[in-house]
Amino acid sequence: MLTFFIALLALLLGFVVYSRVAERVFGPDDRPTPAIEKADGVDYIVLPTWRVFMIQFLNIAGTGPIFGAIMGMWYGPAAYVWVVLGCVFGGAVHDYMSGMISMRNGGASLPELTGKYLGRVARAVLMVVTVALLLVAGVVFIYSPAVILSSFWGDMTLWVVIIFCYYILATMLPISKVIGRVYPFFGGAMLFMVVSLLVVLLVKQPALPEAWDGFYNWGAERFQMKGDLFPALFVTLACGAVSGFHATQSPMMVRCMPNERLGRPIFYGAMITEGLVALVWCTLSSYFFFADGWREVCPPELIAQFEGQQAKTLIQFFDAPMVVKAICSGWLGVAGSVLAILGVVAAPITTGDTCFRSARLIFAETFHINQTKPSRRLLIVLPLFAVALLMLIWQITSPDGFRTIWQYMGWGTQFLAAVSLWICTVYLARKHKFYWITLVPAIFMTAVCSTFIFVSPIAFGLPKTLSYLLASAVTLTLIVRFAYWKRKMITPAVS
Repeated sequence: MLTFFIALLALLLGFVVYSRVAERVFGPDDRPTPAIEKADGVDYIVLPTWRVFMIQFLNIAGTGPIFGAIMGMWYGPAAYVWVVLGCVFGGAVHDYMSGMISMRNGGASLPELTGKYLGRVARAVLMVVTVALLLVAGVVFIYSPAVILSSFWGDMTLWVVIIFCYYILATMLPISKVIGRVYPFFGGAMLFMVVSLLVVLLVKQPALPEAWDGFYNWGAERFQMKGDLFPALFVTLACGAVSGFHATQSPMMVRCMPNERLGRPIFYGAMITEGLVALVWCTLSSYFFFADGWREVCPPELIAQFEGQQAKTLIQFFDAPMVVKAICSGWLGVAGSVLAILGVVAAPITTGDTCFRSARLIFAETFHINQTKPSRRLLIVLPLFAVALLMLIWQITSPDGFRTIWQYMGWGTQFLAAVSLWICTVYLARKHKFYWITLVPAIFMTAVCSTFIFVSPIAFGLPKTLSYLLASAVTLTLIVRFAYWKRKMITPAVS
């Protein structure tokens, strides 16, 4: 477990040191924020700082730093390195810069920022991609908590209906009425889950694979996993490292913040907190799959069921939700597991509701629809949830629906990360600031996304060598295009 402790320390040091570097590069000041200038009592409304932080953390967390971390560790200890380096130098910088740029643009959404800094065509494309991703994520975050809750009580259809109705209310009502009130409770459950499992980990300290044991696809030998470490790991483990989905959520909190200087603890700090959650679940996954922890935490009948079949490997039989339930129940007992599972359920629910809310705000911003009246909000909400309902039915009825939709969501969120990081780079370059802080992660995420879309069987499925060549060409083209634009840029610095 030494790698875990080193990674944990590195993540905390990253916040103490590098968050201040990012803050110095951007340069927040005391100008009025959108929450003050555009106050409407619905979406633009000042909230207490601790509440804004809690909402931001739960918005971006979802099941990504839990399910994504579990599946990311299937590739081996390289997942630890990706969480730390990705979070400190990529994800947290991405979240901070994109949030602060939205702040300077009146709380503008990601598509609006894309139009301003990358052009109108890019804006139109990203509006479609962003709303589609938000709907996909919202549907995933209806289905996954319903599956977990139904394993304790009730029918899955009942839980789907309950969660669906809650999402409609959270999307329609002012942010202070539902989201602002239930998130502290959900946040408490989430923190209890992480802290309690971390305590058990510290007590048990199981012997686990370490980072220096090798950076390669460990799952290829143990689980017959196909594909290389790059780019699969970097798409599978998105939230907790780098995730463009966060750039769709930050504008909501921008519209609730009373001061720009709160950006560092809220945006950078929430991402580091999510990274801590991912580290814990990476370690739990390593224990479960590489240290035979499944034999300790699973009931005897489930172990016998797995050993009695030969068709599925360990990771095919024990999917991420099953791992969560087994570890929480096996380590924390009945009462503890209920609270821990509630924390796991809180993560997707508190992201799903804001997925639909973000989609509403993006539509309203794009088509200039005032949102102060409930009837105007309903005009957008009804078609959004109608599409989501159709997607949800397909996901439930399709045998491979969840896995398929998760893969597309993983690539989509990393695509948004690449776009958002390029926006941040262009913004900083225009202001004559140190743009390398976002340019380097922008280049890396471009390489990840382009490689995955060329090589993955769910996309083009091209041969590996050809995919790497094409991805390199795409990445190099964008670098050259940026360098050419930078050379021609004559816009003076603006405070």
